[in-house]
Amino acid sequence: MAPKRAPARLSRAVYERELARLQIELVKLQEWVRHEGARLVVVFEGRDAAGKGSTIKRLTAHLNPRAVRIAALPQPTDRERTEWYFQRYVAELPAAGEIVLFDRSWYNRAGVERVLGFCTPDQYRRFLQQCPVFERLLVDDGVLLRKYWFSVSRDEQERRFRTRIEDPLRRWKLSTVDLESVSRWDDYSRAKDDMFVHTDIPESPWYVVNGDEKRRGRINMMAHLLASVPYREVQFPPVTLPPRPKGSGYARTDRRLLREVPDHAATLK
Repeated sequence: MAPKRAPARLSRAVYERELARLQIELVKLQEWVRHEGARLVVVFEGRDAAGKGSTIKRLTAHLNPRAVRIAALPQPTDRERTEWYFQRYVAELPAAGEIVLFDRSWYNRAGVERVLGFCTPDQYRRFLQQCPVFERLLVDDGVLLRKYWFSVSRDEQERRFRTRIEDPLRRWKLSTVDLESVSRWDDYSRAKDDMFVHTDIPESPWYVVNGDEKRRGRINMMAHLLASVPYREVQFPPVTLPPRPKGSGYARTDRRLLREVPDHAATLK
């Protein structure tokens, strides 16, 4: 069988037009979640440099940070290491009317912790047993849970890592753990496959996003999320700008008495 031909690269014009349309729909989704008191959790997992962060950035670009929150937890503290593993993630779950996007999640245990030896074999086995139960409890309580795995080819990941090394704006994204993913490619592949066997359940299935072409991956992920939630446009009463009142004679402070930011723009050519 001949290998499947990769689709043509998505043009910037098509991408930006569809991105704008999807972002409008995401605002509608946000307002529906707020109006209905729904709780939406979106898990972003996958290979390093597969496009998770850039997708989250575009997804949240026009959303209200009071209603949509990104949970990107740091390494656990000494105290958190003694807690039930899911405990610190439970604290990040949404209340009614909120959306939480997990930029990495409880699946750290099935990925980086397992591959790099940050958890014991018993802790790993316990995670695989408890995770499906934990997610079933969330869904049974009414939480809308969506899980996305961002995939990227080995060559493309290496290319992106090299770009990060050379780019001062993105060098901070490259950690020692990221570099480990280059030499541990097969280990991470095995960990991901084992994780899917145990946690790709009907109540909360995994959806794989091909991230080799970032524009296509972002569009595909956002379109799928919108299609998976039965939201509708919430109708609000029309807003009318009130007339400007007549001045009361109040004299504002002389601007010469204020500390204004220097006009740096005026120095540019």
